[in-house]
Amino acid sequence: MKTRDDIRNVAIIAHVDHGKTTLVNELLKQSDTLDEHTQIADRALDSNAIEKERGITILSKNTAVRYRDKQINILDTPGHADFGGEVERIMKMVDGVVLVVDAFEGTMPQTRFVLKKAFEQHLTPIVVINKVDRPGARPEEVVDEVLDLFIELGADEEELDFPVIYASAMNGTSSLDPALDSQEHTMDPIFDTIIDTIPAPVDNSDEPLQFQVAMLDYNEFVGRVGIGRVFRGTIKVGDNVTVMKLDGSQQNFRVTKLFGYFGLQRLEINEAKAGDLVAISGMDDIFVGETICPASHPDALPILRIDPPTLQMNFITNNSPFVGREGDNVTARKLEDRLKLQLHTDVSLRVEDTESPDTWVVSGRGELHLSILIETLRREGFELAVSRPKVILRKIDDKLSEPFENVIIDTPDEYSGSIIDALAQRKGEMTNMETGNNGQTRITFSTPTRGLIGFDSQFLSMTRGYGILNHTFAEYKPLIRNWEPGRRNGALVSINQGKATTYAIMGVEGRGTIFVDPGAEIYEGMIVGESSRERDISVNVTKGKNMTNVRSSNKDQTASIKKPTHLTLEESLEFLNEDELLEITPESIRLRKRTLNTNAREKEAKKAKKETN
Repeated sequence: MKTRDDIRNVAIIAHVDHGKTTLVNELLKQSDTLDEHTQIADRALDSNAIEKERGITILSKNTAVRYRDKQINILDTPGHADFGGEVERIMKMVDGVVLVVDAFEGTMPQTRFVLKKAFEQHLTPIVVINKVDRPGARPEEVVDEVLDLFIELGADEEELDFPVIYASAMNGTSSLDPALDSQEHTMDPIFDTIIDTIPAPVDNSDEPLQFQVAMLDYNEFVGRVGIGRVFRGTIKVGDNVTVMKLDGSQQNFRVTKLFGYFGLQRLEINEAKAGDLVAISGMDDIFVGETICPASHPDALPILRIDPPTLQMNFITNNSPFVGREGDNVTARKLEDRLKLQLHTDVSLRVEDTESPDTWVVSGRGELHLSILIETLRREGFELAVSRPKVILRKIDDKLSEPFENVIIDTPDEYSGSIIDALAQRKGEMTNMETGNNGQTRITFSTPTRGLIGFDSQFLSMTRGYGILNHTFAEYKPLIRNWEPGRRNGALVSINQGKATTYAIMGVEGRGTIFVDPGAEIYEGMIVGESSRERDISVNVTKGKNMTNVRSSNKDQTASIKKPTHLTLEESLEFLNEDELLEITPESIRLRKRTLNTNAREKEAKKAKKETN
């Protein structure tokens, strides 16, 4: 069988924060790709501002490097479970994977997830043990862990004979030897292993065209762009081709532009052939999984499976008293258009209309997936409100089922008891517990997804920031009935509008935890803190001190209050109860009640209590 020995197609896969993107950076720097004057930023492929700030990869990225006389096409994939759909589709585009594993942490939930996807596609694996210079690194033990994981996932003999490279991507060093002093400032061991181990793509460019879309991009000048692999044949700019749609229909279009990848650039090209990874434009509504082929030879490839969403929330046009103060995009039409635009590139997202013209149900792969969409919208000048996240239930074998996750927790030994208790209350079932010699315990749980909503912040405070929590979707199991997780404590809710004062906050801080600073603008129905009791408490945080002409004996004492707690976007989403919303603007995040008027809210509560009794 004829192959294209001039290229290799490989994906970099790993658990979140094990160093994939940093490794790709070094491969770019140390290849024959960039000229000597090109300056490359750290984690250059994470071009999105949110990716840079959070240190995570959200979208898969294409690059290609030149090494000696070969071109290596590299796809950097996300490591977080919420973006697993990206990983799954990338596996269809490549012939092998570089599995990156942290030399200290070892195999983690996402390591299992991404490796399982690679084995499903029968891809050739290479293992890079990264961060070998990290204190406490145990590279040889980690190789044993990787081997155990391969065996557990049913790897065959050929797959078990995987090559191992030891590296420190941060320092740009690698070696075939686990000894730290053998590390050299070169990526050649990785390049050479890719060339020698990963199969070259089959060269069947003389056969009829087959190109499958695995990712989407959008450009306002050329419209929707389909990114994928030429599995067979040749494609040129100006070709008239047919798209085999997901519903079985066919549509004809003309290829207006072709793009290839090299280094950090996407370059216009005139032709691509079997084995190339390219982007195609010319059709408005091309979608992931569709096949492009000649009209005379319609032959669709198997449709790519996309993991369905597991979590949903309502996105609502902002209707608070402060609407329009901070954002430019406040109308229902603008919000709807923007959400529909997101569907052009995010295939794991769903947007559904509701009976209300200013409310949409938005479904995603998890809290992080949805919170990044919200963060993107606020940076673009949108104002909106969102509801508490809910899991998506499914009917399986006539039983109502809910999503469950595999949870792996690494914690100092002294916190393990309280973690087990906390997750047991959230219906988590402990499946394994290992205590190491270093004072650390690893605990594994099977936990309903809804039990994990709001757990992150509780976990951090329980372990004083020393614990590490990782979870990944496992399966749907029968719904646990007569149980609803949520916040135990009520909220401190403002009864009027105005500016918060130090004097007023001092008067109510004994009733709970305050979320607002003196001088903050407050409106009626806005949540200004968490109550120390189970019920909500109505408070006045805008009251000023009455001025008199009588001098106080303690007049010189400065009024001081405890430092307010400021919740992040994710913490605010976790805090929400069913009767509450989160107002999001470019400058502020405000927790509020759905019903702002105090009297109306109290009437609703009485009516609900009556109906319950």
